[in-house]
Amino acid sequence: MEDVLDQQSQPLGQDGESEIVTEDATFVHGEPPQDANGLPKVDSKVEVLHEKVTKQIIKEGHGPIPSKYSTCFLHYRAWTQSTRHKFEDTWDEQRPLEMILGKEKKEMTGLAIGVSSMKSGERALLHVGWELGYGKEGSFSFPNVPPLADISYEVELIGFDETKEGKARGDMTVEERIGAADRRKMDGNALFKEEKLEEAMQQYEMAIAYMGDDFMFQLFGKYRDMALAVKNPCHLNIAASLIKLKRYEEAIGQCSIVLAEDENNVKALFRRGKARAELGQTDAAREDFLKARKFAPEDKAIARELRLLAEHDKAVYQKQKEIYKGIFGPTLEPKPKQNNWLIVIWHWLLSLFYRVFRRERHKAD
Repeated sequence: MEDVLDQQSQPLGQDGESEIVTEDATFVHGEPPQDANGLPKVDSKVEVLHEKVTKQIIKEGHGPIPSKYSTCFLHYRAWTQSTRHKFEDTWDEQRPLEMILGKEKKEMTGLAIGVSSMKSGERALLHVGWELGYGKEGSFSFPNVPPLADISYEVELIGFDETKEGKARGDMTVEERIGAADRRKMDGNALFKEEKLEEAMQQYEMAIAYMGDDFMFQLFGKYRDMALAVKNPCHLNIAASLIKLKRYEEAIGQCSIVLAEDENNVKALFRRGKARAELGQTDAAREDFLKARKFAPEDKAIARELRLLAEHDKAVYQKQKEIYKGIFGPTLEPKPKQNNWLIVIWHWLLSLFYRVFRRERHKAD
């Protein structure tokens, strides 16, 4: 795993083959929807894809559309149109759907028609008639869909593989899946270097999609090491991209996935610390940086971030000091007494009168 830092490299950079892009360069879960429950509000043109399928684009994609038998990776949320009941959400499950166009399940026919019109990275709202969904009977297991239910989908096409035979992940050997993931990672690295961050993240997400939890649980020994050598750098490069895109919460999530496998991973600690610092979580950020420094004591980037945190704390202290000074006011200094010459003369005259009076009284006695 190309995860060790040399003295010239920056922990925030790209995890590629043998080089690390510096930190100035920037979820396998796609960009999560802003509203996790309700249908998105879309005002774009309605495209009629089929008598029973319409589409409205939420976010434009790039490149070509998939052909028949392409293996597509996508996230989606689904609602029944009549009740607006959400019955499925792959973003919540953190597991993209793999769909081979032309070999999809019957209840996915309408969804597949929509996906076949989409470009990589595109997000769209689909409306599908019940005839191309769960039909007259509906589904009373999982997902629970009533009979004759028209369906609305919010879909994001992460990307797709063009394959003649339409070979699914489940039909691949371990070596084939790791190899396919590694090719996606390399494609992502090339896009990362060109600063095409959104496109790079889609490639990394597809690479990770080849190595879901169900697959990783089956791996031991050298095969698990081989898979993690591809999977973890993808998570770390997604985190680097998200930091540059200022999507700090998502970056923290990506780093935490790596740290669940490797709690001492320096790059994951550094990037999570960086994201936490940007969110103002200075104590948590310092904890990550200090732990990273234990394993990379000579790394200049870690030292710089710790120094910036110390300067930030000092600035906050000075600001609070000024605020409290303004609330309670300045300390009152005692004013020097000013001499009033009229009072002094008056006291002197009284004293003189008193002495004369005593002298005259003494003579009288």
